[in-house]
Amino acid sequence: MKIYMTRKILPAGIDLLKNFTDELIVNTEDRNITRQELLENVKGTSAIASMLSDKIDKEVMETAGPQLKVIANYAVGYNNIDVEEATKRGIMVTNTPDVLTNATADLAWALIMVVSRKIVESDQYCRDGKFIGWAPKLMLGMELTGKTIGILGAGRIGQATARRAKAFDMNILYCSRHDKWELEIETKAKRVGLEDLLRNSDIVSIHLPLADETFHLLDTHELGLMKESAILINTGRGPIVNEQALVDALKAGKIAGAGLDVFEEEPKIHPDLLKMKNTVLLPHIGSATTETRSKMSEMVAENIISALKGETPSNPVN
Repeated sequence: MKIYMTRKILPAGIDLLKNFTDELIVNTEDRNITRQELLENVKGTSAIASMLSDKIDKEVMETAGPQLKVIANYAVGYNNIDVEEATKRGIMVTNTPDVLTNATADLAWALIMVVSRKIVESDQYCRDGKFIGWAPKLMLGMELTGKTIGILGAGRIGQATARRAKAFDMNILYCSRHDKWELEIETKAKRVGLEDLLRNSDIVSIHLPLADETFHLLDTHELGLMKESAILINTGRGPIVNEQALVDALKAGKIAGAGLDVFEEEPKIHPDLLKMKNTVLLPHIGSATTETRSKMSEMVAENIISALKGETPSNPVN
């Protein structure tokens, strides 16, 4: 059974697949594959190990052929895959949930800290030789203790981010389809509507999946509801925020800063964001710890092997 992996992952998963089949084909280029390369290499495959950057649609499934049994995404999100089409064709779709919860929540907090205390800007200030001594108003930032954090999307990662806020004695608001009773009992978090969350939060942290209803969920109107002193953090998906509207809000001083690990047209970044001192920009590294990425690689391999054995994988999407 031929398995195609669109990009090389950590050895743990590759070793499992090599022990399972002699027909493992791995893209060895350290880059995203092109559309043409994807279509050429999926021909005759029984399984595809895909990255979030790979668009797996009807054309890809047709090109692969009727023997395609499973598409295993190396990510918790799967908006790059046409799940409905895969389901029609009897193709299993899997992802890698849970394992990256703590790594992503940690990164959200790293962004909160560096943006609120102007860490990156201060570092550059020193490197540029501008530091000539302590000054009363030098690099004034926001103290987090006692402030309010708004968690937009209270799934596993959102809840983990909220629990970390408890250590800073922060007030916690969250916006979610359902009440999260355990979170409320543990952290005294309060469920509110989107507009209330935006109006009352000093930090707004996004932890939503990308879907039709979340595309541009934060646009000009929504960003205008935020405090001028507030900071926006996005470790969810870039298109949840209208990037141009965010640029406009930052330029106009309608919000104080932003920390972004994801972008609307990733890997393209709005050129104005690159110039702003009140933004911290990261190259989508939410799950980028050795421990997490290694476990993700194992999960991808185990999902594929289970599906090809005719078993139900541990992490089915459909």
